[in-house]
Amino acid sequence: MSASVSSPLPHAPSARPLLERSRALVEPGYRGAVDLLPSPVRRVIGYHAGWWDVDGRAADGGGKAIRPALVLAAASALGTEPSEAAVTAAGVAVEMVHDFSLLHDDVMDRDMTRRHRPAAWTVFGTGQAIVAGDLLLATALGHLPGPAAGAVPAPFARDARAVLSDAVVRLCAGQSLDLRFERRARVTLDECLRMSDGKTAALLEASCRLGALAGGADPQAASSLAAFGRHLGIAFQLKDDLLGIWGDPAVTGKPAGSDLSSRKKSLPVVAALHSKNTAAGELAELFSAPAELSEGEVARAAQLVEQAGGRAWAELEARRRLTAAFTALDHAAIPAEHQSELRALASLLAARDR
Repeated sequence: MSASVSSPLPHAPSARPLLERSRALVEPGYRGAVDLLPSPVRRVIGYHAGWWDVDGRAADGGGKAIRPALVLAAASALGTEPSEAAVTAAGVAVEMVHDFSLLHDDVMDRDMTRRHRPAAWTVFGTGQAIVAGDLLLATALGHLPGPAAGAVPAPFARDARAVLSDAVVRLCAGQSLDLRFERRARVTLDECLRMSDGKTAALLEASCRLGALAGGADPQAASSLAAFGRHLGIAFQLKDDLLGIWGDPAVTGKPAGSDLSSRKKSLPVVAALHSKNTAAGELAELFSAPAELSEGEVARAAQLVEQAGGRAWAELEARRRLTAAFTALDHAAIPAEHQSELRALASLLAARDR
């Protein structure tokens, strides 16, 4: 019998060991692939990935390897012995695509910091950061075994590149929408959710589907695991948007209210702007003002988003999406004891503070 969809499994294990295993599995392959790239680009990527500082000295940093962890957990959840070659290749590829997106996002958004230190473009220049992202994307797609590969399951070899390519198309479409929203006075909530579905959820969905293929899942289980990743991706974006307004700068590494100072039309903001109350009206006036928002105006905007109901809506929608993710997991017909790592990872992402 499947576990309740309203909460993670009782006594579910911490997701930290899973994240550590995924980093240990993926990092050697990631580093090995980057070592084959031209020297100037290697330096940018290694700095961005947290492997070394600006002078090339070893550093203990880097991302949390969430997407490779989804690949690993989805493959392992099927109760079979997944192909380690397929899991590793997929884990490396999705982490490369993620880093490609971050390098380009920071340039487009002019974000000055990433992972508690200067963003790569501020250190090496805009052009170098863009080229580094381009090469990461090309390397990621080439890293996946093709149809002639014999060391991975046939469905993985046949479909993996198409799955990842589709995710990249959706990711870029979502980013394009995000940029267009900056120039528009009005954005609907449906449009904002569609943007998040592409920009964030597409790669989490692909990570789960790739893991399912690596584990030999049947089509129904693969689709259900992909739906789990998609709903989790929206919940992840909602949490990220909440942190972009109310997150602690000492924890997030970004200035307080950074999304508001840039007038970013994030999900809580768009939900607030569509409320029919005085707070929504005042918030709209602040966002339409031509001058840069002062520190006091940013703080006031955060209050207005909350008063207009944007914070409450985002928190409720994040919980709803998490429940939908667990429902999709149940539809995968995976034994409860094999769901625990996926549920623990989902709960960690929903509760994260950075």
